[in-house]
Amino acid sequence: MPGMFDAFSPHLLLLLAIVLLIAGCVRGFAGFGAGMIFIPVATAFIMPATAAATFLFIDSIVTLPLLVSAVRRCDWSTVIPAVLGSVIFVHLGAWLLGNTDILLLRWVIFAIVTGLLILLISGWRYQKPAAAPVSFATGGVSGVLGGISQVSAPPVVAMWLSSSNDPEVVRSNLIVFFALASLGTFVAYTLNGFFTREVFSLLVMAVPVYGLAIFVGARGFKSANPHVYRKIAYVLIAIAALTSMPALDPLFR
Repeated sequence: MPGMFDAFSPHLLLLLAIVLLIAGCVRGFAGFGAGMIFIPVATAFIMPATAAATFLFIDSIVTLPLLVSAVRRCDWSTVIPAVLGSVIFVHLGAWLLGNTDILLLRWVIFAIVTGLLILLISGWRYQKPAAAPVSFATGGVSGVLGGISQVSAPPVVAMWLSSSNDPEVVRSNLIVFFALASLGTFVAYTLNGFFTREVFSLLVMAVPVYGLAIFVGARGFKSANPHVYRKIAYVLIAIAALTSMPALDPLFR
C-alpha cells in the first residue's frame, strides 16, 4: 500500500522492530515484561496513545497460541478476580492516557517503569495467600497502569511470585490474565479513539516481528534458567527506562 509508512522513517521502523524483537523474546519466555521494554522506548519517538494501542493489539493477537497450555495450568481462583479488577479500572488509565500532557505522561511512564523495576529487583513479596479481594485490588492497579502505558505486569507478578506455585504456574497465570484483561483494554482504547491509521500502519511491521520473537522466547522457556533470564530481563527493562527518560533526550535523540 503506497504511503503506508509515510508517518514513520525507515530508521524509526528499524528501531521499533529491534525493540519488539527483544520485548517479544522476554514475553515469550517469562510471560511478562514486553510492555516494560517496548513502551518506554516507543513513547520517546511516537505518541504514547499510538505506542500503547499498537502494543495492545500485537500482544493480544500474537500471544494467543500461548493460551493453549496456559489455561490448563493457571490458578483460576486468583486470575479471575484480578481480571475483573483490571477490566473495571483500565478505563481510568485510558482516560489519563488521552487527557494528559505528552511530556508529563513520558515522565509518568518512566517513573512507573523505574519504580516497578526496583520493586521486582528488591525481591519484595506479598507473603499472605492471595485472597479474592487482594487479587481484585492488584488487578485494579494493573488495569490503571495498563490503561496508561501497557506496563501492567509488576503488581500481578509480585502477587503471584509470592505464592507457592512453581514458575510454570506463575507464567500461565500471567498469560491468561493478560489475554482476558486485554478485552477490557480494547473497549477502553476504542472508546477513546486510540486505534488510528498510524496504529494499523505499524501493525504491518510489528505483527510478524513480534510473532517471531514470541516463538523464540517460548521455545527458550523449556531449556533456559528462569533466574538467569529474569536478571537479563531486568537489565533490558532498566536500559529501556533510562533511554526513554525525557531529561536524557539530548544524549539519545
